[in-house]
Amino acid sequence: MYSVPFGKGHLKFDLPPTMRGTLVESRPSKPLVDVKKAVEEVLEHPINTKPLAELASPGNNVCIIFTDMTRNSPDHILVPAILAQLESAGVRDEDITLLCGIGMHRPSSKEEKVIKLGKAVVDRYRVLDNEPQKSASLVQLGSTDNGMPLSVHKTAYEADLLIATGIVEPHQYAGYSGGRKTLAIGAAGESTIAYTHGPKMVDHPGTRLGRIEGNPFHEAITLSAKRAGLRFIINVILDDHNRPVSVMAGEPDATFAALVKVAKQLYEVPILQQYDVAVAGVGFPKDVNIYQASRAASYLFFAPTPVVREGGVIIVPAPTPEGAGDGVGEQRFLETMRQATDMSSLLSELRSIGYPPGAQRAFVMAKVLEKNPVIIVGSSTPDVVRQVHMIPAVDMEEAFNIAAERIGRKDLEVLIVPHGLQTLPIVTKDTRIQGV
Repeated sequence: MYSVPFGKGHLKFDLPPTMRGTLVESRPSKPLVDVKKAVEEVLEHPINTKPLAELASPGNNVCIIFTDMTRNSPDHILVPAILAQLESAGVRDEDITLLCGIGMHRPSSKEEKVIKLGKAVVDRYRVLDNEPQKSASLVQLGSTDNGMPLSVHKTAYEADLLIATGIVEPHQYAGYSGGRKTLAIGAAGESTIAYTHGPKMVDHPGTRLGRIEGNPFHEAITLSAKRAGLRFIINVILDDHNRPVSVMAGEPDATFAALVKVAKQLYEVPILQQYDVAVAGVGFPKDVNIYQASRAASYLFFAPTPVVREGGVIIVPAPTPEGAGDGVGEQRFLETMRQATDMSSLLSELRSIGYPPGAQRAFVMAKVLEKNPVIIVGSSTPDVVRQVHMIPAVDMEEAFNIAAERIGRKDLEVLIVPHGLQTLPIVTKDTRIQGV
């Protein structure tokens, strides 16, 4: 019997007798025994910079960018530890702003801010959301050499000390998330988000999961963060059970490089072949809507080599109580997919006319669906699943039956990836690699 995350619980299932399963998970890593203590230690001994208590001074304006509810970053531990350092440096409460890096997602609610930061922090400090569509709240940072506009929230730009939290894990565009991305995308304006998620960026061969070198997305956010003045980050790496296994803090470039080195060893797992079917788990909070849950399918598709062979099927168990999602970007994704007649035509249209932020998920999923049907299992919004050209299934048994019918045979090789957003299967013929 297999098990994948589903909401805040798990979904257990067996494969049909005609199918053969292979389980792939991130490599085991010992979780941190005392996360709070580990955070305090890395803040006291950061990489390539002084501790925050020495970087900050009385009278400084400080901005801390933290992640929204779509990320499992333990900001309720990271942010209070940062604030303690700032307080010891004599920074006043009224000179500190906490900015939620929502990107183009919906604004965070008061309850979500409390979950992310703790009630004591929310009650004591000013907490804002990014405002990507409000020009008065943004500062333009010029453009990259290829003309990409860069922008950031004014509060971040005007800070004397700019800090960001985050988690480092495989990311479809950035190669690995975290580092500068919480600021450069989470606190960016719509024009920046539109360009970085546009068809030229998504089609670029360097914009791949796990790839940092030669990745134009990574290069763009690095430049944006530098121009915005990001001076300090604290990021964590989580295991498949969302337990912190590593935390580092310090100067953004060196700290992110060190984190990626650890993350690659944890998340990148070799497999010997492509598969007929893949089951990709998501779990809370990503599986609350289709926009986020569909990342599990696109991650397997945009691996260095697609994990599922062309014509194969990707199965994503996800309850999706919010349907496509409530934010501006999520609704753009829904509308773009809803209006499409077929995926090839949609791709041609979007390459020709472009698309606004959020609709990039339609472009990405059109590339997936052109080659591989995607089944969403257990969705409480099956009509919305159909509207975005995916297939709803009540349970895993129905999903496997649909897969067999689509492929045209029952003797299928199935890859089960319980944590589809964290485990990065790498197709390789080298049996000398650890784990094969």
